[in-house]
Amino acid sequence: MYQENPLWQRIHTFHPDKPGVSLPFSKRLALENGWSRRYALRVVEEYKRFVFLACTASHTVTPSEEIDQAWHLHMVYTRSYWEEFCGKVLERPLHHIPTEGGKNEGAKHIAQYEQTLQTYREVFGQKPPADIWPPAKQRFASGLWRWVSLRKYWIIPKPAWLTPAP
Repeated sequence: MYQENPLWQRIHTFHPDKPGVSLPFSKRLALENGWSRRYALRVVEEYKRFVFLACTASHTVTPSEEIDQAWHLHMVYTRSYWEEFCGKVLERPLHHIPTEGGKNEGAKHIAQYEQTLQTYREVFGQKPPADIWPPAKQRFASGLWRWVSLRKYWIIPKPAWLTPAP
């Protein structure tokens, strides 16, 4: 059982929020992505599950967009990520290897993501939450993310009839 694994126990008890600060990690994650704090905290928990899979699966794992956002932000907190998380919790480095682009890379990441979802079900004994881990077709339909200043720009979603179905 994964709960008995010492690595899982260390990952599970780790939290990137620094106590006593006005803008802890989970609040910043929520603000930067337009999420509720509750949802951001759920993403952090799923990020931990992803990291456990990254360290224990026999194949390369690929995160959902939400988990990738948490991972990117965590890497910005360099001391927390490299010294505390990788150094003391994982006891090894965990590098982020982004896509190199192109059709072959896209197909590779789709296959890895589908395998990640399958491994998640096998390891954790349940389906991953669909609002954080959508099906591969939906996960890879949106293209790349772009950060936009909400102070400077309005964001108005395109009508559904203009947006291709996932």
